[in-house]
Amino acid sequence: MSKQFSALGISAPIIKALNELNIVEPTEIQQKTIPLLLAETHDVVGLAKTGTGKTAAFGLPLLQLIDTQSPIVQAVILVPTRELGHQIFRNLEDFAKHIPNISIAATCGGIPIKPQIERLAHPTHIVVATPGRLIDLIQRKAIDLKQTQFLVLDEADEMVTILKESLDEIVAELPKKHRTLLFSATLPGTIKQLIQNYLNKNVVQVSANMETVGNQGIDHEYIVVDPIEKLDVLMHFLNSRDGERGIIFCKTKAAVNKLAKNLAINRFSSGAIHGSLSQGIRDRIMEQFREGHINILVATDLAARGIDVKEISYVVNYHLPDVYETYVHRSGRTARAGAKGLSLTVLQQEEVIEIPEFEKALGLKFTEFKKPSVASLEENNTLLWAKQIFKTKPNHELSGDLKTKVKTVFHHLTKDELIEKLLANYVLQNKVDVTEKPVKKFKK
Repeated sequence: MSKQFSALGISAPIIKALNELNIVEPTEIQQKTIPLLLAETHDVVGLAKTGTGKTAAFGLPLLQLIDTQSPIVQAVILVPTRELGHQIFRNLEDFAKHIPNISIAATCGGIPIKPQIERLAHPTHIVVATPGRLIDLIQRKAIDLKQTQFLVLDEADEMVTILKESLDEIVAELPKKHRTLLFSATLPGTIKQLIQNYLNKNVVQVSANMETVGNQGIDHEYIVVDPIEKLDVLMHFLNSRDGERGIIFCKTKAAVNKLAKNLAINRFSSGAIHGSLSQGIRDRIMEQFREGHINILVATDLAARGIDVKEISYVVNYHLPDVYETYVHRSGRTARAGAKGLSLTVLQQEEVIEIPEFEKALGLKFTEFKKPSVASLEENNTLLWAKQIFKTKPNHELSGDLKTKVKTVFHHLTKDELIEKLLANYVLQNKVDVTEKPVKKFKK
């Protein structure tokens, strides 16, 4: 049986908050990291899969180590995106609910800096920031890190390039004696170089469940399609998971926009996020997704950082990622908090040879997802057409005279007869064969 949070040294006020959040049993990375951060003075590298509780692994001990009587910034947490920053900020606020007088601020890019400067004028103990915004605040002398004791680099493998450019400037503001805590789902060579350059030579490394990089609760599957049928196959899959929440990953912003448009045309409950959208739009779509007002999120990799929604039942890799680490982060969006999930990768025939390489690099096993028959795809498209009609709003600008004439054409038909004729017309117009015979795919 695993240790409880009290046995790890976590204080009663924090445990009370955890109980209210129904968090009662520490994850492996939390069990290994929390006592180390509370009792030691070493720099720490924490390796664990996405979705295994890294935020609490560093957040709980940080909250406990803060001196609330001192009004200075005592810990800085660097994150790759504003979405992830605000997710961590919300988590820390929840964990610290019963700690009197503790002050936490989020200072991330993408929104006006003035309110953040005004916020930092008040006593602040923990700052969650993106590197670029933190440097901007430093240059404006809006934040003082001269007595900061902790620097946390979260999802470090997602911001290697940013860190290379900005860490020198940030570290220069910190006291010589400070602790650096680096957390990551993967450990590529670029991260090893950062560790060598910026962490103490006596750094302690802890890892959890790294014998297989992917979450044990995730089924990793792939489906092989022809380019012409890719969208139809995806929509067939989405219809089979109707009512469930999922994320579809695309490589580029243009691909996200194109796919999102097609899903909207076919009346799927969906939204899209990528870096070129305004922060206000991204926030609104993310909130709609978190609240369950939309079920499908189409996203680029970086824009999807910080999505911590337990009910995501599937992830679709609409394009195969270029690097193995990206696959880990994508698939880690599902099967969170002990749930089960599916990571489905859509491939063209020439890409299938890459699957064994992914399996070897990540220690995973992929199985082939059975592609629906042509007849099944056509039947699905027919149902989508029917849903389009059902969800189409009446056009009140059409003249009453025209409506009367059209009603006259159909007035002698029963509802069943009208549906039969509409279906027959759809099949004729689209050259659809909804029988089980093999048919040649009609190019739309």
